[in-house]
Amino acid sequence: MKVIKNYLYNASYQIFVLLVPLITTPYLARVLGPHGIGINAFTNSIIQYFIIFGSIGVAIYGNRQVAYVRDNKQKLTNTFYEIFFMRIVTISIAFLVFFIFLFFVRRDWLSYYIAQSFALLAAAFDISWFFQGVEDFAVTVVRNLVVKIITLISIFTMVKSYNDLALYILILSLSLLIGNLTLFPSLRRFIGKPQWHKLKLFRHFWPSMVLFIPEIATQVYLQVNKSMLGLLDTVTASGYFEQSDKIVKMSLAVVTATGLVMLPHVSNAYKNGKMDKVKGYLYTSFEFVTAVAVPLTFGIAAIAPALIPLFLGPKFMPVIPLMMIESVVVLLIGWSNAIGVQYLVPTNQNKAYNYSVVLGAVVNIVANIPLIILWGAVGTAIATVISEITVTGYQMYAIRKQIDMRKLFVSYWKYLFAGLAMFVLVFWLGMVLKNTWLMVTLEIGAGMVTYSVLLLILRPHLIKNTLAKLKKRN
Repeated sequence: MKVIKNYLYNASYQIFVLLVPLITTPYLARVLGPHGIGINAFTNSIIQYFIIFGSIGVAIYGNRQVAYVRDNKQKLTNTFYEIFFMRIVTISIAFLVFFIFLFFVRRDWLSYYIAQSFALLAAAFDISWFFQGVEDFAVTVVRNLVVKIITLISIFTMVKSYNDLALYILILSLSLLIGNLTLFPSLRRFIGKPQWHKLKLFRHFWPSMVLFIPEIATQVYLQVNKSMLGLLDTVTASGYFEQSDKIVKMSLAVVTATGLVMLPHVSNAYKNGKMDKVKGYLYTSFEFVTAVAVPLTFGIAAIAPALIPLFLGPKFMPVIPLMMIESVVVLLIGWSNAIGVQYLVPTNQNKAYNYSVVLGAVVNIVANIPLIILWGAVGTAIATVISEITVTGYQMYAIRKQIDMRKLFVSYWKYLFAGLAMFVLVFWLGMVLKNTWLMVTLEIGAGMVTYSVLLLILRPHLIKNTLAKLKKRN
């Protein structure tokens, strides 16, 4: 029950983090236009590289280490301070390198980069990994609620034209910083006074570096698409891809929320030698991810032609094919998240996890060059799908002798059949109905009902077990 509760909290948090930009997207698309959106996407992709190198894998490593020692308050306290101060040092180094970088940027974009830099400062005070490790996901949701509402109000009241682009970037960056700072008061419920003389900041450095390698690879091929589009094509093309990516990531937040929830849970079970329990978690989580990701994948692809003209406006019509192609990654990333973050990382199989994401990053960068030259933003969407197939495929290969693949893919064809049927219906409705918000809502509702009804008829393993438990409880 705790896992389900934490999943809902984390899913809510991930959705909420993305909800503000999603709500403001139609407004900003019209106010800033493709070029303004593109400049933000490109400069943000650059600042993310500094955040990645400054964070050195703490997000996953810190979560796992906290989960290992959470039953001992003194060890938990010391571990938190060691990791936190280590990250302060590494982010400070990243800041110095960033200021050197500023001497080489376009002068007319300097204000955009400075506004983006507050996101780098925010990373130094990001302690969400601690609360994930102690499995308290409520605090991150509640504490950020007020901050995000203020952000939303600020955007609508202060960003009025393309000339306010730097102000818009600053609002987003400051919201990250303020949101992270509001988490600190909740720490006193979990930790006490550290044993300062026993703190060894850099004993965590090399272990976190092991997880830093896949984080570099993961984040690089999330950001490199926008960077390469801006360099090889135009920042406007980067803006088109940014909008597609934003909507797809909204869906991904729901799918990958299980990862951070299950990581400390599985880590704790593995630490206590309960491997059967660890594998059982993987089977259940993998099927749950499939059940959630399939309708999102097919749904995004089906609704894109009707949604984009209404949501972003006619200037963003090139986003439609990007969304339809990129929707496939929802399922692929859902699977790789279940295997990588929920199994390989907590069971200390870092080598296989590292190989998978590094290989995916290399494939993405190599594929991007010819595909961007040939098809621009569409090429980037294709390269993204190819790279995710590589990551997921390698991870499945890595665990083939540890896991029963039949259990892993139990009932998967039932989910795919229901998803395909939903796609056909929603896409057809989009072709025949008038393109209004009411009709789009009707299409989404029809798709959800179709998928749900088909699952109740086909009774996949997860649904069958859930219904049996409910019947037993009654």
